[in-house]
Amino acid sequence: MKWRTFAGKPILGDLKSVVQETIVRETKLGHRLKVCIGTDSQVRGKKIEFATVIVFLREGRGGFMFVSNYHVRTKMSLKERMLHEVSKSIEIAYELCALLDQFKVDLEVHADINTNPQFKSNPALSEAMGYILSMGFQFKAKPDAFASSSCADKMC
Repeated sequence: MKWRTFAGKPILGDLKSVVQETIVRETKLGHRLKVCIGTDSQVRGKKIEFATVIVFLREGRGGFMFVSNYHVRTKMSLKERMLHEVSKSIEIAYELCALLDQFKVDLEVHADINTNPQFKSNPALSEAMGYILSMGFQFKAKPDAFASSSCADKMC
């Protein structure tokens, strides 16, 4: 996956190394961090555009994010798409979890799935929640899943 900053600057090098450098820099500046990872998607004609974000929250001081976009040219049901989003977020969370544990940075995985049964995404909620929790990650769904439903949503 190719990563960039919110401003569009490419992130060069290994993602884990860049995240480690980021944590060290922010810690030296006196910031306590929390990381939230989320993915969202938009159907555009015959392709589905995905955006995954790694949001770094500075306690009481705002935050910033890294972004990665990719697309697929396959048909998916809404539930498949929701679970694909969750799978991509878990993949990144799993890649970074040992590093975040080492630096005692809290991690949440956010799913762009509505907790209200009246919404079309809701049937994927129990599977997504089970998947994320079974991997040992903290889980957030709408309306609390800002990394996926706000940040990643704006990047698709």
